[in-house]
Amino acid sequence: MLKVLLPVDGSDASGKTVEVFVRQLDWYREVPDLHLLNVQLPLRGNVSMFIGSDNISQYHREEGLRELQTARDTLDKAGVACQFHIIVGDPADMIVRYAREKQLDLIVMGSGHSKVEHLLLGSVTSEVMQLSTVSVLLVK
Repeated sequence: MLKVLLPVDGSDASGKTVEVFVRQLDWYREVPDLHLLNVQLPLRGNVSMFIGSDNISQYHREEGLRELQTARDTLDKAGVACQFHIIVGDPADMIVRYAREKQLDLIVMGSGHSKVEHLLLGSVTSEVMQLSTVSVLLVK
């Protein structure tokens, strides 16, 4: 079974990527094993001096779940099962590391749709394409 990673950041572009991927599931002989991944940026500064690590972890989890919700709803509506994961770190590095560690076959990402999204999402996508040994499918 094909194992696919869909990085999701809660943006309209990542939501559209999930929608397009769902519409194209009939390209595959069987529904792939889908993994949604949300990468939270680490908090800057010495936040841990003022806030406990449990509270920081809870914050990342809540933000990650919020950013995953649209993608999860889209997959639920289509009747497609998925696993979801929330990790903290540099987005491109974490996406590539996760795909490698879980031995996934494909990373599906958006290519950026507007100038602003291209600067934000496009730079992560570009870096993933450079770093990854796993195939990357771009959705426009």
